[in-house]
Amino acid sequence: MTAATLGHLLAEREQRERGLPARRSRRDPLEELRDRTRESLMKDVSKKLGNERDPMALKALVADELERLIVDASALLDGSERQRLVSLIIDDVLGYGPIEPLLADPTVSEVMVNGTDAIYVERRGRIELTPYRFRSADHLKQVIVRIAASMGRRIDESSPMVDARLADGSRVNAVIPPLAVDGPVLTIRKFAADTMTADDLVTRGSLSRPALALVAAAVKGKLNILVSGGTGTGKTTFLNVLSTFIPAGDRIVTIEDAVELKLRQRHVIRLETRVANIEGKGAITIRDLVRNSLRMRPDRIIVGECRGAEALDMLQAMSTGHDGSLGTLHANTPADAITRLETMVMMAGLEIPAKAIREQLASAVDVIVQLERLRTGARVVGSISEVLGVDGDRVMMNPLFTRVYGDEDPGRTPDPSRPEGSYLQSSGVQPVFAEKLAKHGVALDPRIMELPTS
Repeated sequence: MTAATLGHLLAEREQRERGLPARRSRRDPLEELRDRTRESLMKDVSKKLGNERDPMALKALVADELERLIVDASALLDGSERQRLVSLIIDDVLGYGPIEPLLADPTVSEVMVNGTDAIYVERRGRIELTPYRFRSADHLKQVIVRIAASMGRRIDESSPMVDARLADGSRVNAVIPPLAVDGPVLTIRKFAADTMTADDLVTRGSLSRPALALVAAAVKGKLNILVSGGTGTGKTTFLNVLSTFIPAGDRIVTIEDAVELKLRQRHVIRLETRVANIEGKGAITIRDLVRNSLRMRPDRIIVGECRGAEALDMLQAMSTGHDGSLGTLHANTPADAITRLETMVMMAGLEIPAKAIREQLASAVDVIVQLERLRTGARVVGSISEVLGVDGDRVMMNPLFTRVYGDEDPGRTPDPSRPEGSYLQSSGVQPVFAEKLAKHGVALDPRIMELPTS
């Protein structure tokens, strides 16, 4: 076999492993070389791998052993080809196989593996199919097991689901057969290395300057704020932005299923839930952590996502001296957010009259920020509403800012990087909570609510 032939086979192998499947009528000699090398590698270094924990040292160990194992083929492989082969095998042994380059790609925000041959990614809010693929269902399952093990979790037929986070903060969800009928499924929501800022949201058109000034004043003035939106609308990102306006001296307790918030303040305590062990014991829920946080002398409580009975404890905390708390929940409109909160409070199992729930909700929550995802994939603030109180069976709200569609913002020059065809418009009505802000020494500029002039 010539070096050119082996190089061609290497390219084909890489195309199949990380690209489009190549046609072949017989087993690829290079694939045989890869498999033999991998088997020999695992046999030779399995004990060393078990004793070594440092990621860089592990990679160096595997690379050294690989160089030794492929020395017989060195005459047929040039330097770049050998390096590519080593890289592919290292990804197989230590990494995440064909999705390694996707996880390393800064333009990719989410990786979705729907079986061996369908790997999708999200780029700039758009989902697209990639040419990458796994060799087999077993190969994909091995990667999933490796990911779960790295997080101290297990996944097998007796426990076929796992939901956790990687060391860099990326969220991972995996499901294997028998729950996943068509083969293992893996979803990784990447954790952004660079946290988005308030100015970034304004630049992208997600938020207007007056609306930003309003929510900044609301956070500084210790109003209780809920961020509502559907899946993938950027609730956690927006919560991160809101947190930047919390004064540095405040003691903040964050509560999440999997840590995603990235606060810049120093006085922060991060709490994370824990799933049950193999015996079904030891689970720590969001509700457990919310209750415990009340004993930690917090100035601010931030709940990453409210989805169950913890809503009752969160509302009680907001109503009993823990002003300035923040949280998110899944809902498509501010009205839906109110209804969903009521439902979640009822999940606590207490016989609380619906009217009492609404009154407590209206007393606890000051502002609801509704997020939306446009047809273009852009994530924007759809509305900012003030909770006024209860009128009969309804929780009354005052829309302070509402997104207008079908026209350009008269107050700015069109910019291709911003979501054209929509903008946030003020209602022109001064918020009632301005008096509450004043008690905390925060003055709200009345010009924020002025309607734009054509």
